[in-house]
Amino acid sequence: MTSCHPNMRLVRTLACAFAATLLATAPAQARITKIVIDETVSPAFCKGGACASYGEAGEYEQIAGRAWGELDPADPLIGLIQDIALARDADGKVRYVATFVITRPVDIGKASGLMWHDVPNRGRPVLIDAREREFGDIGLASAWQGDNASMSAALGTAVRPTMAAGGNHWLQLPVAKNPDGSPITGPVFARIVNRSGAGAQPLIVQTNPVPYLPASLDTALAALISREHETIGGKVTGERKIAPEDWKFCGGGTFEEPVPLVKLPVQICLKGGFDAAKLYQVVYTAKDPYPLGIGFAAWRDVGSFFKYAVQDDFGTPNPISGRITHSIARGRSQSGNYLRGWLHLGFNQDEAKRPVHDGLWPIIAGRRIALNFRWAQPDGVLELYQAGSEGPQWWGPYPDKARNLPTRSIQDRCTATKTCPKIIEHFGAAEIWALKLGPEWVGTDPKEDIALPDNVRRYYIASSPHGGGSGGFNTSLAETHKAAKPVDCPGNNWGAGVLPANPLPHTETLNAIRVHFRSWVMRGTPPPPSRYPTMRAGELVAPHKAAMGFPTIPGLRPTAPEPDFINPLLDYDWGPRFDPNDASGVPANAPPKIRQALNMLAPKVNADGNEVGGVPVVLLDAPLGTYLGWNITAGGARPFHQGKLCNYAGGMIPFAKTRAEREAANDPRPSLEERYGDHAGYVAAVRKAAANAMAQGFLLQRDAEALIKAAEASKVLK
Repeated sequence: MTSCHPNMRLVRTLACAFAATLLATAPAQARITKIVIDETVSPAFCKGGACASYGEAGEYEQIAGRAWGELDPADPLIGLIQDIALARDADGKVRYVATFVITRPVDIGKASGLMWHDVPNRGRPVLIDAREREFGDIGLASAWQGDNASMSAALGTAVRPTMAAGGNHWLQLPVAKNPDGSPITGPVFARIVNRSGAGAQPLIVQTNPVPYLPASLDTALAALISREHETIGGKVTGERKIAPEDWKFCGGGTFEEPVPLVKLPVQICLKGGFDAAKLYQVVYTAKDPYPLGIGFAAWRDVGSFFKYAVQDDFGTPNPISGRITHSIARGRSQSGNYLRGWLHLGFNQDEAKRPVHDGLWPIIAGRRIALNFRWAQPDGVLELYQAGSEGPQWWGPYPDKARNLPTRSIQDRCTATKTCPKIIEHFGAAEIWALKLGPEWVGTDPKEDIALPDNVRRYYIASSPHGGGSGGFNTSLAETHKAAKPVDCPGNNWGAGVLPANPLPHTETLNAIRVHFRSWVMRGTPPPPSRYPTMRAGELVAPHKAAMGFPTIPGLRPTAPEPDFINPLLDYDWGPRFDPNDASGVPANAPPKIRQALNMLAPKVNADGNEVGGVPVVLLDAPLGTYLGWNITAGGARPFHQGKLCNYAGGMIPFAKTRAEREAANDPRPSLEERYGDHAGYVAAVRKAAANAMAQGFLLQRDAEALIKAAEASKVLK
């Protein structure tokens, strides 16, 4: 774009006016048209008057702002977005506003050339790691989720910036309307779990409100039921319909004195109050859906702008222009699922047909996000009736045999456009037990391992919880657990776990993977071969005690784990206007019908009950107990899930310290003294495990030294 200044000569002034005219008349495309910098913190990461410095890169700064984007529904890729054509402005374009935060060296000349584009999880702030700052990497985080609580707060206050110091990200979207301008309506369901008392209760997905208001407050047009029991496979007992006159939509209060419903969250006021031993499920007609799939295009276009653009349409410069040579997209858990869906729909190709990112790192994420269909609730975590496992979950072409769907893969569209990135994914055991990871590895049959394409690496951190535990060594000792607070089961007010939290960490493994990924993307150096349990090696079996070889451990039911304990892949019928391959369309069934529950597999375990087939991890190879990707839900004040899977929380069972303690408890697992002798023996085992992990490329030297030092300082057998 021509640069204009008020003191230029007439000829340059005319040239500027002509350029502005061309800009005003140029057709809009899917792109960022304007950015506004709302806040710059330079230097950042300061405390007590001192600011952190990172290796040769030195001090860092943060730049927070908003990006305005526009989309053309006539573009074939943009046309994949559900309801995009029903959200157009008068000129036929669709517009949005997305927040972003850039983290870069103060001296931009010291930038490495690599940008990490992070996907915020439920709008929460996300920053590049301190070790990435040591490399001189640049971080970009930008909004994608238009339905969460932070977005709801931002509507009407779109000038509010995302503060670099920690404000939530938000994406402002239009509301889809019928062609005649009337509201779109349709069925939505929501659930209230483990709640008691006379007060109103909100309709929640995970931790955020169900994002759709009812089209009518007439409860005769809706349905509320209670359930006494249900399994994760969808078997229901004790269901009762509640009469329309016995409940109300409300914004708070009680049945007798309700607060009017004028904004989210939608709440239910129930005559006689709620019983924590029951689950309540409401189905109602909602209005005003957001075209949430715009989040795929918005995140893409913000990433493309900061990677490639010099300035926006109004001359505002890109603060990292010319500094990015490579980029890696990264998301954790829900955000990793987002990346898998983003790639599946083809969004790693930008408007100029360029690949947006060179690498893709979906972390602890084994499914595609449920985002691009009408009335989507992407905060869901695969509790009963929640979408997210529809269509192909695997990287290479493979038939969906059990659901009778064609041979497809997540990479079909990027393969066709030659924009597939290098991909690394890593998981723990919680993803197998609660988050339906298994079909990605073995299909929906499951009969065989699905081959991985050459551009994909997969690493499994056996026996670990979702995202890894707190690490350390004292965290595994029985005396530590006696005083520990019970682990909370994640999800919608699920409950607490019976077993102590699993401390098995991901941190050191992730640090090693990060180094390999940078080298793979920036220099073409391949990372270590994939390492995960396979059917071929006999490491994936039916998810019950006998097949897994799970020992009988005190404190567990004799049959645990059991076949109905793993969260099964449910084959849902969402209705005829829903496309199960792309998970797009308009669902008619709320909640969906269950056609079948598909068979699941789990890793085998050794004599200690710890899984086999994963990458080397020091605490697992020098164990202090049995580390589990699952936990059991306790009762108490939240009894509905008692005795069932504690959603995706992990647990552990420490080893006895002495042989006498072990025998008194009838524990078949050797005690700490029988394994290691004394404290020095345990430190020696840690040294050996660290050397093995380093040799295989899954532990860095600095982390190995830190682990050995921590083992020496620990209380193990002292």
